[in-house]
Amino acid sequence: MTDQPKALLGGVPARVIVDLDAIAHNVEVLQRYAGDAMVMAVVKGDAYGHGLVPSARAALRGGAHWLGVAQLQEALALRSAGITAPVLTWLHAPGMDFTAAIAADIDLGVPAVWELDAIAAAARETGKTARVQLKVDTGLARNGAFGPDWPLLVEAAKRHAADGTVTVTGVFTHFAFADAPHHPTVQAQQVRFADAVRDCERAGFDLEVRHMSNSAATLTTPRAAFDMVRPGLSVYGLSPVPDIGGPSRFGLVPAMTVTANVTVTKRVPVGQGVSYGHTYVTPRETTLIDIPCGYADGVPRAASSKGTVQVGGRQFTIAGRVCMDQFVVDVGDLPVQAGDEVILFGNGANGEPTAQDWAAATDTISYEIVTRMSSRLPRIYLGER
Repeated sequence: MTDQPKALLGGVPARVIVDLDAIAHNVEVLQRYAGDAMVMAVVKGDAYGHGLVPSARAALRGGAHWLGVAQLQEALALRSAGITAPVLTWLHAPGMDFTAAIAADIDLGVPAVWELDAIAAAARETGKTARVQLKVDTGLARNGAFGPDWPLLVEAAKRHAADGTVTVTGVFTHFAFADAPHHPTVQAQQVRFADAVRDCERAGFDLEVRHMSNSAATLTTPRAAFDMVRPGLSVYGLSPVPDIGGPSRFGLVPAMTVTANVTVTKRVPVGQGVSYGHTYVTPRETTLIDIPCGYADGVPRAASSKGTVQVGGRQFTIAGRVCMDQFVVDVGDLPVQAGDEVILFGNGANGEPTAQDWAAATDTISYEIVTRMSSRLPRIYLGER
């Protein structure tokens, strides 16, 4: 009698499992770190690969006051899903149509006069006042008004506010070294930001929020909380400061687990080259298993012969090169059959690799590991309400 094939979770050979209760829990934890400040849960990049709308709803369930996204279409997708919580979007390019955002009461982050002028023009077209938050560059040298451009932006905002096309609801910036809390720039940026806040207050803006703290600053620099903190990675249970401590150090629970099912097992002799280029050669007679996901699914090619997975409760290193749709693992004499589950990474509670383990193995950060998981891997949600 042949073994009956095992049912595939979600009907697919590989998938991303997202624990929404973990996301809600993490926001509750972050609120405790934030003290009296509000929490903006950053759900950009498809909620760091966890799924935009389900993750946003879980974050709100956990007590988030605001949601933050980089791209305007992400903010509009939240509104289309019926989410009415305050939303800020902050990364825009010339030529964008701001009318839908204004109509949907989405706050627009503004780093430059050209963008403020475009938003004001869209506001006149819609007949509705636009909500904007001014972004000041306090030292990251990325998005935001820097140096002499900052007073020009404040003056332009004052002018547009006077004619009723915009209302300035907030001011914000971003840290360069928040993951190194004792770096001198951390304090210097707080001083510059406080000056920028005073500039806005002197201009007569009735600010609702002042914010600069990302995940790392939320967890390690409480004095920078101002009115609101803006965590991203930590919402999903990962530590932004792994050198200081992992998720458990801060009470966080990783929300993403990636699993797959073995497609093929084979017994091979000593000296068998494995995968493209035979960069791995079996040191003994052994069992190889094929895992049906690869760099098209977000598995880093840099994990070749470095990344580990869990099979049968034990960790094994990828054997040879990661391919577009699959990779191979040498499991020695472990009894494995087609259909058995393999855990690429999870929360580590049962000894499986974590996203941070994968990041360390591939010389990157856990942000990239979770965010790069492809939409080809369907998301399966636990704890969905």
